[in-house]
Amino acid sequence: MSLTPFDAIYIIILCAFLGIEVIRKVLPILHTPLMSGSNAISGIVIVGSIIQIMKTDLTLSWTIILSSLGLLVGSINISGGFFVTHRMLKMFKKK
Repeated sequence: MSLTPFDAIYIIILCAFLGIEVIRKVLPILHTPLMSGSNAISGIVIVGSIIQIMKTDLTLSWTIILSSLGLLVGSINISGGFFVTHRMLKMFKKK
């Protein structure tokens, strides 16, 4: 059984809505562990995107575009996570 492009888009949209609902229900005390898990998953996405970009023929433009988008979004998520963590740690420093 192979996925058509429409099936893949449907799965991505469904996962996005599911992710939004899951994050919306998280208690504020669990945001830091959730951010750590999110950074770990984003690291896996970045590594997978890099491997996909390296092994894909340049004529398959959709694969390159989606892999590049995954690389960009994963990088933004990790950078934002480090920025927020740095701000939180700065709050606990003595002046």
